[in-house]
Amino acid sequence: MSDRAVPPMNADEHTTLAGWLDFYRATLIGKCDGLDETQVRTASVPPSSLTLIGLVQHAAEVERNWFRRVLTGQDVPSISGEPTSPEGHDGGFELRDDVTFADALVAWEKEVAVARANCAGRDLDRTSPFPGGDVTLRWIYAHMIGEYARHIGHADLVRERIDGVTGV
Repeated sequence: MSDRAVPPMNADEHTTLAGWLDFYRATLIGKCDGLDETQVRTASVPPSSLTLIGLVQHAAEVERNWFRRVLTGQDVPSISGEPTSPEGHDGGFELRDDVTFADALVAWEKEVAVARANCAGRDLDRTSPFPGGDVTLRWIYAHMIGEYARHIGHADLVRERIDGVTGV
């Protein structure tokens, strides 16, 4: 399984939130460990079309949206080229023949690195404009932790149906 550090049990709030987000990031990628290209593209929980590669692609889009568009106001397109907006559906679930799991992983790793850089040293209470009201980094961290945790539940089911592996 991917390296997955246990979040700190006695740290400041910023470090704790970042630690939990990193834990869940590593958990999602760990769900894909040991699988081949066909397996990460397998929608194994009918009637859902959800796949592990789709979850990784979606995570990359969500990282880009919250830590670039919303947090820093960057005007960046979606990774897939699909239309998006800060308050809209982040997409990424759709499979493309020209995108391999290795490609999806590189895109996700890039977005995680940018997210970490954009959060480094930033006050949790500093706000960024968002439709409906300003949003803090604290709120974004909490949202992203929930986003990953929810999708890891999906990944658990998909992975178990592919090869029986659980608890990764």
